[in-house]
Amino acid sequence: MWKSPVSPHLPEGKGAALPAITVSPAGLAHLSAIAELLDEMARFYGTASAGSADERHRQVREALFATPPAARALLAWDRSRLAGIAAYSFLWPAVGLTRSLYLKELYVATTYRRRGIGTLLMRSLIEVASEHSCSRVEWTADTGSAGAQTFYSKLGIPPLPSKIFYRVEDDGSGPQLPS
Repeated sequence: MWKSPVSPHLPEGKGAALPAITVSPAGLAHLSAIAELLDEMARFYGTASAGSADERHRQVREALFATPPAARALLAWDRSRLAGIAAYSFLWPAVGLTRSLYLKELYVATTYRRRGIGTLLMRSLIEVASEHSCSRVEWTADTGSAGAQTFYSKLGIPPLPSKIFYRVEDDGSGPQLPS
């Protein structure tokens, strides 16, 4: 478990500082909180909810807690309230047959934005990558998401212009190559 060295602060004039935020790996006991935060994320991005609460719980359980899991997650907690999530997977091979850590989603609840939680999650993610001997940590940001791009820039991480991202999406009958 990771704990912020200092309590994340609110912008000037926005009230008192938050208590220390802790970051820990997701566990099955966190299922409801994760599903609720991911539903908020879907609304934030303007996408449809993943269905009923039971359906969201099933999807999270299958992704994070199956054997083997499809993904892993770090959770940022304000006491018992989930403030943010970093969902990731390990990819192989990377440089010299090492692993890389791929960050799929970094999301901080709307009420916790601009308080250092995203930075804390990124630092915790880098620690996880180091503990697993990953040679790199990679992710994408939407071209239209100036906020995300500014956040990563403030971390001192420039975009990698040498890569192009491709995707095949499910059209209702499963992902398929165009005919």
